Amino acid sequence: MAKVPAAAVAAGGLVGGYGIARWTGRRPLGGVALAAAGSAAAYEWKRQAGPLAATGLTVAYVAAFAGSHPLAKKVGAWPAVFTVAGGIAAASWAVTRRSAR
Repeated sequence: MAKVPAAAVAAGGLVGGYGIARWTGRRPLGGVALAAAGSAAAYEWKRQAGPLAATGLTVAYVAAFAGSHPLAKKVGAWPAVFTVAGGIAAASWAVTRRSAR
């Protein structure tokens, strides 16, 4: 079975969490999706790059979620979500790629 990269899981968690919250009208349900994806990504980050990198990327994931809120006031909700999702995916890819060498 093919593995989904942690970068895709993290980005998908941000996009999916927002989408679920918006489409269902239940913010806690979106939070569950966000947390589940973040936990899965953190597990993979720790496995691939170690605990220090996993901690840093997890902090970045939470910061991306928090940062999407003020960014949304400037550029709109979906553009903000896609921007922070891209940022966390790039950070994840850079950190896990470097450790794979």
